[in-house]
Amino acid sequence: MFITRRKMLKATGERREQLNRLEKELNTADAIIIGAGAGLSTSAGFIYNGERFERYFFDFAEKYGIKDMYSGGFYPFPTDKIRWAWWARNIYYNRYADAPKPTYKILYELVKNKNYFVITTNVDHQFQKAGFDKKRLFYTQGDYGLFQSVAPTNQRTYDNEEWVMKAMAAQGFVKDIDGVFQVPEDRKIIMELPSELIPKCPDDGSAVTTNLRADDSFVEDEGWHRASAAYGSFLQEHKGKHVLFLELGVGFNTPGIVKYPFWQMTMDNEQAVYACINYGESFCPPELAERSICIDGDIGDILVQLR
Repeated sequence: MFITRRKMLKATGERREQLNRLEKELNTADAIIIGAGAGLSTSAGFIYNGERFERYFFDFAEKYGIKDMYSGGFYPFPTDKIRWAWWARNIYYNRYADAPKPTYKILYELVKNKNYFVITTNVDHQFQKAGFDKKRLFYTQGDYGLFQSVAPTNQRTYDNEEWVMKAMAAQGFVKDIDGVFQVPEDRKIIMELPSELIPKCPDDGSAVTTNLRADDSFVEDEGWHRASAAYGSFLQEHKGKHVLFLELGVGFNTPGIVKYPFWQMTMDNEQAVYACINYGESFCPPELAERSICIDGDIGDILVQLR
């Protein structure tokens, strides 16, 4: 099935009516398959620009003219010491720090006693932090919390939490009463790491990079394949049953991972229902209009209303 965006049917119907329909599906479906994209994390407060960026990356903004956390990830920093100082902050505030808003926790409360599975392109680990069962999660695009070797023969990944904490302290960040790293009051932080903190592969000493899918060098380790198999098994187990495909904040950067498969699987299963919650991009194919629930708005606000 190939459907262009021009053929989409946007959100229709009264908000309360759509919420009632979604609430009914959440309570009656044999299985709930959640597909999550960047819009969910944006709703949870993981904003890559503006005040949040200026608070933690003001020095990089002033010296290099970087405007946001996303574009900074592609900046050609002059040294590895500076580049890894940037990445330590980026990883910490978008992976190890708690989400600014409780969006993920509210979602968990809605589905925790139901038969669910999650597939997500997000790499911030917030599903697990909110309480979701690790065995019911498939992070397709990687994890900020993992490194991989640049050596193509090495297909392992490595936890980076200990390194991140050391790298944050080395830059002069200080922990507040809740144990969260903050910029000190005098704003004196260092924009580079000492040589001994440049991360290396613990197995062979090679250089490392983040385990994020950017090209064909992305490492799909044993955990990735285990999660992929679990997702495939869950889909097969509930094939032809009353399934709610709940899409949250998925755009058109990588529609082939969540959006298009959700449409196709709903089309193939007459018992399935497709639901899309997104801000400004909530729509479905006309062929699925009668079995779709499209709600345009902030995901966190809508989940609060459902709760």
